[in-house]
Amino acid sequence: MSQDHNTPSLDRYDRQILEVLQTEGRISNQALAEQVNLSPSPCLRRVRALEEAGFITGYRALVDARRLGYGLNVVLLISMDQHTPERFAHFEARVSALPEVQECLLITGQEADYQLRIVVVDMDDYQRLLLEHITRIEGVSGVHSSFVLRRVLHDRALPTR
Repeated sequence: MSQDHNTPSLDRYDRQILEVLQTEGRISNQALAEQVNLSPSPCLRRVRALEEAGFITGYRALVDARRLGYGLNVVLLISMDQHTPERFAHFEARVSALPEVQECLLITGQEADYQLRIVVVDMDDYQRLLLEHITRIEGVSGVHSSFVLRRVLHDRALPTR
């Protein structure tokens, strides 16, 4: 990786490594090196450099939510009563503590302030989460729910350009 105006630039090997690791996170260094046409030592150095530079932020297993009993995906649009840093920080801390919340985005261009993606067991579980937790967060003034019928794209690898 070379430095260009304080932004690390990636060469073709770095991009190939990122492409492979996004889809095959458990690949051995030997197999990775073979796929990107490098010898193992330089390949490992590049992977470590990509980790240290923050391009690779971690490794994890993707787990099937349905196999764990989560049968319902819900997208929530949340409106807040006040647009203050304190109100937003409080909301974000509270939803971050809810394990059902898989994603929380502060958004613009909607009447809502936040978009949440949550997983729950069923409609009763959703009602519990909504009424006992989300609507009780100070500042929440509106909630609009959309139920996911099918996940068309998810856990997609980022393009490395």
